[in-house]
Amino acid sequence: MDAVVRSQPRSVEFPAADGYPLRGTYWPGPDAPRGALVINAATGVAARYYTRFGDAMAERGFRVLAYDYRGIGESRPARLRGFRATKLDWGALDCEGALRLLRARADGLPLYAACHSIGGFALGLAESASHVERALFVGCQYAYWRDCAPRVRLPYLLRWHAFMPAVVGLLGYFPGKRLGWLEDLPKGVALEWAFRFHPRFHRFYRLLPHASKAVDSHALERRMAAFRGEILSLAEAHDEYATPAACRRLLDHFPHAQRRFVQLDLEREGLPPMGHFGFFHARYRDSLWQRAADWLETGRQP
Repeated sequence: MDAVVRSQPRSVEFPAADGYPLRGTYWPGPDAPRGALVINAATGVAARYYTRFGDAMAERGFRVLAYDYRGIGESRPARLRGFRATKLDWGALDCEGALRLLRARADGLPLYAACHSIGGFALGLAESASHVERALFVGCQYAYWRDCAPRVRLPYLLRWHAFMPAVVGLLGYFPGKRLGWLEDLPKGVALEWAFRFHPRFHRFYRLLPHASKAVDSHALERRMAAFRGEILSLAEAHDEYATPAACRRLLDHFPHAQRRFVQLDLEREGLPPMGHFGFFHARYRDSLWQRAADWLETGRQP
């Protein structure tokens, strides 16, 4: 691999598809970049969590954008109570804005995506996702409780489908930081998660406080089906949330993509356990991250 010049990350502000101001971090990459990469975060995870991964991908020669969805991290308003946002807005509006920005700065480079957890779902809802050539899905699913490992289903039901909506009803948002459960969540995001008792993600769609007018639910399914790039979906064997059933349920919404699901047995390779969040820890810089970068650039299966 040719040596590349490490680029310094820069703070960036840009509009979502509806004009809402989003913030993130942008790595310009070397003088001759290999491609442009957008990083879609997990639910309740701020973009700063992906900084080391963004650094590594910029070193590998990519232009990179990691950004916060509305209501999260640097894209959070002064007050969350009364703020309207759903996970569907995160995809159709926020991911769309991020892809538009990256395309404008890509200078015709191939466009790629690295998506964590809900990030793969968000990518599929963005109209500009049709320009993405390859998408790496890490633990990507959309939190349907029956897809979780059997041992966590009851705790999951109690935490996310009973406790969360009760707290949201009292406060008008979910205080994740105060509870030690990642970032605070806007009401609509929390309720969308809490009401997901059915495998069809848009079952209660119209009942939620969206940032913009609700799109026809079947139009959203068609938008996801329009993606025709490649998807490599990864999850560790011990990930209790991104089980094979959960990951494949999401992949089923991308019927025209070239899809592959791989369940990682890191113990066999002598690598530390990953769980649902560990992939983006720097301990995988010289192993999983290098394989991910190779696949994004070349499409060769790692």
